[in-house]
Amino acid sequence: MIVRTRTSLTIAALAAGMLALTACDPNTTSTGTGNNAPTDGATTAGAKASSNAPAVAAVPNLVGKGLQVAQDTSQAAGFYHLTSHDSLGRDRMQLLDRDWQVCFQSPAAGTSTAVTTKVDFGAVKLTEQCPKTDERPPAKTGTMPDFTGKGLGAVRSSLPGGASITTEDATGDRMIILESNWKVCTQDPKAGVAYTGQPVTFTAVKTDETCP
Repeated sequence: MIVRTRTSLTIAALAAGMLALTACDPNTTSTGTGNNAPTDGATTAGAKASSNAPAVAAVPNLVGKGLQVAQDTSQAAGFYHLTSHDSLGRDRMQLLDRDWQVCFQSPAAGTSTAVTTKVDFGAVKLTEQCPKTDERPPAKTGTMPDFTGKGLGAVRSSLPGGASITTEDATGDRMIILESNWKVCTQDPKAGVAYTGQPVTFTAVKTDETCP
């Protein structure tokens, strides 16, 4: 009786020890769905990419507002990448935003886009009427554009920085000091001629004047 009892106890102890080792074995495979369940790498990567994507919002309707109000409204909607330009094509700087009003905007009102998108305002001064189309400075090309009627300051900006440019008053001998207040009447070379760095001459009058 004594021998059988000791043998039974020994077998029970060995069995308990084996169970404990199995529970602690890191190589034991688990098929549960709790904290030890395997992680889906694709799902995790997708969630991380989604969290890094910029927020999306609708662009407010800003046409007709003062430029400063338009900028404040855009920022309140989450858009901070803002720029503006002279819609009359005269390349004037919007130094005091409260003196300008918005005529055009890009993207259009209601467009749903990332808040990192640049919002561009086409504007004129408060005392001016919005044009029918948004006049931007002519693009830089290898051919002379038709500069007639364009703001002299914008025309200069559209030519290479090292261009040799002469400007003359088309009606007399006035000095052209602030080119954004003048518009082109004639040009040499003429529109369509290849521009290869040759000197350029413009005659001009003030913006509210008529070319002779």
